[in-house]
Amino acid sequence: MELFGTLLPLLLMFAIFYFLLIRPQQKKQKKIREMHNALQRGDKIITIGGIHGTVDAVDEDIMVILVNDNRKLTFDRAAVREVVNPD
Repeated sequence: MELFGTLLPLLLMFAIFYFLLIRPQQKKQKKIREMHNALQRGDKIITIGGIHGTVDAVDEDIMVILVNDNRKLTFDRAAVREVVNPD
């Protein structure tokens, strides 16, 4: 009985830690991974560095984006912060 009394607070703290920190972070990472996998030509994006452009080509891990005056820049797929397509 005493063992249960000492383990209960520890288990409770782990459960709170899981639901407040670990689980939301996993959901956020999954959403970002899905966004990166769904990138396609013509998507308007913003990179982590704040560059706005349009996806011109997408390869396995690399993509080419068009920016001002049709200049092409090459980025890793992971550099995309968000897709801003008007739906």
